[in-house]
Amino acid sequence: MRFFDPAIGTGAFYSALRKVFQKQQIIEALGFEIDSYFEKPTSQLWKNSGLMIKHADFTREKSTPRFNLVICNPPYVRHHFLQNGDKLRLQASTYNASGMKLSGLSGLYCHFLCLSHAWMAEEGIAGWLIPSEFMDVNYGQVVKRYLLDKVTLLHIHRFDPNEVQFADALVSSAVVWFRKAPSPKNHAVRFTFGGTLSKPMISREIPSKDLACEPKWTRFPMAAIRNKIAGPTLADFFQIKRGLATGDNKYFILDAEGIASRSLPLELFRPILPSPRYLPDNEVLADENRVPLLEHRLFLLDTRLSEEGIVGRYPALLAYLQNGRSQGIHERYLCRHRDPWYAQENRPPAPIVCTYLGRVDARNGRPFRFILNNSRATVANVYLAMYPTPILARAMKDDSTLIRRVWIALNQIAPDRFLSEGRVYGGGLHKLEPSELSNVDATEIAELIPRLKARLNSSQLGLFGDGEESPAIKRMQRTTCSRR
Repeated sequence: MRFFDPAIGTGAFYSALRKVFQKQQIIEALGFEIDSYFEKPTSQLWKNSGLMIKHADFTREKSTPRFNLVICNPPYVRHHFLQNGDKLRLQASTYNASGMKLSGLSGLYCHFLCLSHAWMAEEGIAGWLIPSEFMDVNYGQVVKRYLLDKVTLLHIHRFDPNEVQFADALVSSAVVWFRKAPSPKNHAVRFTFGGTLSKPMISREIPSKDLACEPKWTRFPMAAIRNKIAGPTLADFFQIKRGLATGDNKYFILDAEGIASRSLPLELFRPILPSPRYLPDNEVLADENRVPLLEHRLFLLDTRLSEEGIVGRYPALLAYLQNGRSQGIHERYLCRHRDPWYAQENRPPAPIVCTYLGRVDARNGRPFRFILNNSRATVANVYLAMYPTPILARAMKDDSTLIRRVWIALNQIAPDRFLSEGRVYGGGLHKLEPSELSNVDATEIAELIPRLKARLNSSQLGLFGDGEESPAIKRMQRTTCSRR
């Protein structure tokens, strides 16, 4: 046994190794630890045990492919905290070690995994305790390709996200096992969920060739491989965008009293929906000016008038902007990339909005809420704004009741359909990106539109007709899945 842990910490995995193997079976054991806070006591703890600990940055060390057992819980450092120079260096080193070019959005743990490829002996086994987010996110595609193309993926166990494994990290965790060897023909990967690694709650074997076609691995083992030809999705009926990011909500979003107390011009503000926790119902009613009828009414500063144009007309607003400058708000990332710095993104009112994050409601099992917006309020980035596509917009023009019936249908779709497209974090926090919500099966919506309902039972390739190349047509024209 030649044991290797590139982020050894206090040596917990080495301690477990010694309980399983006799001392004479362990020919070599090497660990790296960059943090002297851990390295010094760990070196003392394992002194004369046979474990060599190097106080060094593993990502900068020269590799030798001699270890047949790699066990690691790598540091969870998100890409935001990697300097540009480090990102480029890590990308180059990872490519040289594994042949995989990771995205600039990849966390440090992805680099650790791929860099360790160059330290492994042929037929060596690796076990990684890492965030399960790589199974769903875009940057994880390269990691998944590594697991399918460069090694033999053996087993992925995902812990129940409601049972957070680390108190200081809001991530759901997975254990990934693989062998450094080409994947055999007709190989199947074991997926398990919940419980423990040795006693999971659910287990399922998934052919590796099918994994290459599936962007959401967290659907396993609860679900089987989905059909390759899908019906209509929400992308056929809605253009979905995340709500706007202001750059500083406390500064740009005020209530009516805050606007009046500062003598600011209300005409340069527009209504914006408050956080979902201030919406007791899933329908927002409005007054005669289409301002939300809510106890918590908020307004967003949104004008493209230059400060020179504001000087003579709105002295109170000019003073407010100057106060914002004195606080450095104009230098914040989003603000300094806008002209003028206080102008907002173009997010017209959406007739339906969806909550972006949520936990499963104990009463109805739904983590996401679809809200019918009868007002002219825009939304911040805690919501997804759903704008009708031409297909739905034309049908709404013919039937003024349609949007309400679509909203009702959305709130009746089985929660699992949304959960299988989204992602989940520690503590059972679910999230839906616009592209993920767009992929949800929307057969129920098509059935509400008479000219589409008749076609559902005939040929779905002709479902949207009229020469429109809808997302559904594009999907259904794909009959095979190719591994890139």
